[in-house]
Amino acid sequence: MLSRLFNPRGEERAVSFQSLFAAGDAFQFTTNSGTVVTQEDSLRIGTVYACVRLIADSISTLPVDTYIRVDGDRRPYRPRPEWLDMPEVGVSRTDHFQQVLVSMLLNGNSFTRILRDDAGVAGLSVLNPQKVEIKRDESRRLIYVYDNQYIIQNEDMIHLSELRLPGDLRGRSRIELVKENLGLSKALEEFAARFFGQGSHTSGIIEFPGNLTREQAKSLVDGFEEGHKGLRRSHRPGILFGGAKYTTTSVAPDDSQFLQSRQFAVEEILRAFRVPPSMAGVIQSGAQAYASVEMNGIHFVMHTLRPYVTKIEDGYSKLLDSRAFLKFNLDGLMRGDFASRVAGYSSGLQAGWLSINDVRRFEDLRPADGGDTYRVPLANVDLGAAGLTELDRKTMMAQRLINAGFEPAAVLKALDIPAITHTGVAPVLLQQVTEPAPSYDVNQRDVNVTMPEVVVNVPPPNVNVAPPIINVPETIVRVNVPESKPTVR
Repeated sequence: MLSRLFNPRGEERAVSFQSLFAAGDAFQFTTNSGTVVTQEDSLRIGTVYACVRLIADSISTLPVDTYIRVDGDRRPYRPRPEWLDMPEVGVSRTDHFQQVLVSMLLNGNSFTRILRDDAGVAGLSVLNPQKVEIKRDESRRLIYVYDNQYIIQNEDMIHLSELRLPGDLRGRSRIELVKENLGLSKALEEFAARFFGQGSHTSGIIEFPGNLTREQAKSLVDGFEEGHKGLRRSHRPGILFGGAKYTTTSVAPDDSQFLQSRQFAVEEILRAFRVPPSMAGVIQSGAQAYASVEMNGIHFVMHTLRPYVTKIEDGYSKLLDSRAFLKFNLDGLMRGDFASRVAGYSSGLQAGWLSINDVRRFEDLRPADGGDTYRVPLANVDLGAAGLTELDRKTMMAQRLINAGFEPAAVLKALDIPAITHTGVAPVLLQQVTEPAPSYDVNQRDVNVTMPEVVVNVPPPNVNVAPPIINVPETIVRVNVPESKPTVR
């Protein structure tokens, strides 16, 4: 009954394949609902078109660049290849990658021919996947036969595929794998269009007592359809003469669970393409929180877009140097709301792994002068000078303590400063003796010297120290003194 309902005449329509790919019947799939599904046909299904357009547009418009890894660091690969911005004459980068993704989403395979000249890669051309046949030559190497006449070697082809089973040379077409769901959706759409086009409940049988000629029967049917066919004429009352009786044979949409069937078909298509309903324009019952919509977007980037992006990056990186690679920037799609971004930036700035200019680049702002400095937490000083700052403070404190008369060795030990080997020249000849302050108590047993943020306990100085005995050999030693230059014999 469903077969007669969805396809009452019993014919199988073979839709020509002219728009996106070339004509051909190799990729037509007959379904149990009685409909024939092709790759072009699938694009006429609203949910399929929305999913394909969403994925293809999201990836093809991403920023992309080439990089090279040097000593573990990622640096821009320059000069930037010309084929990246203009893969083919008259075809922009966005259009090129859009064709690649549409081929993968519908056919399961994308074939890009590499055009070379003496200087290297001259251009890239996306081929019709239905015209490409994959074979192996006598040496078991892969070759590609295009349009049954052109042989393309493996090194001159970028082949990207969808799900591929072990031993398969081609990726599986998503249209073939979910053809029953697509056929059901197509049949439901045709049934809905025919249902309203024929005037809703007016499909039925007109019983007339007695015999009618062919012309009379045709006139009766044509007159009845003229008054009821079409959405605007639906549910209009009809008048029959001569004892004619009308009996409906149609099935009401509510009785056949028409709406539930369409909803099921839509959900199956979304599941096959891994697209959240809200991103395909499908309104679900119940309100969705903003956080749920945001998480759906992140889930879409991570689990739907990223696999395709990785396949394209791997396939096109072979056109570059062995250390270079192609990279799409997904950061723009992963950005949350402004409050979340500010919180993340603040955490990176305080932890020292982000600079001000890093944050400004993420927000597409111009670099600021001096904004490339990375700062450590707490002190908020330069990362390179953080270790020197503490040593400078200890050194300044040690100089003040030694100038106040404390023993140098005790000061260095108390402040944990490494000792420095003496030059051998008498200290009295290197610096002037500093007298203790008048308020200094030599009999104090515990001296607390308080400096900013540091308290150091050192023993009192020993003032009963005999003057040093200096033995100078019979040579002339010149010592630079600020006031004069005495000569000692």
